[in-house]
Amino acid sequence: MNAQELRDMTPDQLRDKLADLKKESFNLRFQAATGSLENASQIRVARRNAARVKTILNEKAAAAAAE
Repeated sequence: MNAQELRDMTPDQLRDKLADLKKESFNLRFQAATGSLENASQIRVARRNAARVKTILNEKAAAAAAE
């Protein structure tokens, strides 16, 4: 997922995507705790994607407030 794809989404879609990413992050942390996680870098990717979505949401909120 790249930033341009996220910028094309509506704020509601972004919030749904953020909720999905948080669920994914939780599941990955749970797998890591139980020792069943195969690729530990997935946790980092999920966190960064969630941060990317939050950044785009904040950009959209700032743009709406400026209008």
